[in-house]
Amino acid sequence: MFRSFARTSADKFTSGKLVNAAARLLATPAAPALICRQTRLLSTTHHRTLSSNTSVPASKLLNHQQQRFASTSSATMTSTNQNQHQPAADDRPKILQWDSKDGEFRRQVSSFRNVVEADPNALFPAEAGRYHLYVSLACPWAHRTLIARALKGLESVISVSVVHYHMGTNGWHFLDNENDTSCPGATHDHLYGAKYLRELYFKANPDYEGRFTVPVLWDKKTHTIVNNESSEIIRIFNTAFDAFSTRPGTTYYPADLRAPIDALNDWIYPMLNNGVYRAGFATAQDAYERAVADVHAGLDKLDAHLASTKGPWLLGETLTEADIRLYTTIVRFDPVYTYHFKCVKSVQWQYPRIIEWAARLHMMPGVKDTFNLEHIKKHYYLSHKHINPFGVVPVTTGPDFEKIYADMVAAGKA
Repeated sequence: MFRSFARTSADKFTSGKLVNAAARLLATPAAPALICRQTRLLSTTHHRTLSSNTSVPASKLLNHQQQRFASTSSATMTSTNQNQHQPAADDRPKILQWDSKDGEFRRQVSSFRNVVEADPNALFPAEAGRYHLYVSLACPWAHRTLIARALKGLESVISVSVVHYHMGTNGWHFLDNENDTSCPGATHDHLYGAKYLRELYFKANPDYEGRFTVPVLWDKKTHTIVNNESSEIIRIFNTAFDAFSTRPGTTYYPADLRAPIDALNDWIYPMLNNGVYRAGFATAQDAYERAVADVHAGLDKLDAHLASTKGPWLLGETLTEADIRLYTTIVRFDPVYTYHFKCVKSVQWQYPRIIEWAARLHMMPGVKDTFNLEHIKKHYYLSHKHINPFGVVPVTTGPDFEKIYADMVAAGKA
């Protein structure tokens, strides 16, 4: 759920403060802490309008959860830590106000929470070719959905557009056209030719005031966002499209394991999935130390859990969504989170059980193809200028999962 930050209001734009804020932004090496998200810098009257059929009215699409989330205004997040090398909190452009008052990073909830159902009378019925997935190959939250799509055999059912790995002040952007080869792995917007992901959010809801996030599950027929919460999208993929899947009936959230899956997710998310971001984006020493302690405790707990299972996966012999959700964090840990987010430890060299678990999943058919280390490294090290102002990208390649798995096979562990 990499997030960007809420738009600058129209009154700020008309008063000229936006211009001053932009000038301050250009004068500092700090860059936006946009975790797989985009920020709306101008009022809605200045966003790019895409030509297409009329979208379904937002009021019809917002279910109870959407209304609750959409009505939540983003809090002003500033740091009071006087030792940080950044402008005073109230002087920073809104795009840089990504930390909370106590120096902790807090992730905003997703806004679009509808579902696709295997019911022809549903608001969003499952149909082959009707839905489109917008992702970043760098983003762990978006990565989850690509893995679920691959494992369920939905590649020919749900099309995909991939944003460029670099995130600037306007957030995620696409390649200019299908002939643009400047960023291998990225694509243009296959549906509307949008330049920025935020344009899709405004197309779905012209009055949208939240963050511009990946992944996005898009409905081509009604021209709107169905869902932008990764944990819900992977469950949609798990069952809704079985009539069109090459692996119908395969489930990664089986009824008899839902309680233990949910229990795993409940501690893996705060300690590891989101814990690394709490460490990396902390702007106060105590906030960082609390977060990194959680990360280290989470790794120890995970290692102990894997030692206690009777099978190769988190819940024994059955691969579940808990494995999918965790994998995207572990494969980024050594090449990014150890250094860039100051998480210090190495999974590869300090947790052999965890790295072998990750290698086994990495080598499953379709999973390896969703992993793009170039996008991962260049996104974090080049986009997060507040952490890495000179944009120097480490030469580390992280664990060689193919070699690790080959060694496991040779040792009879696979």
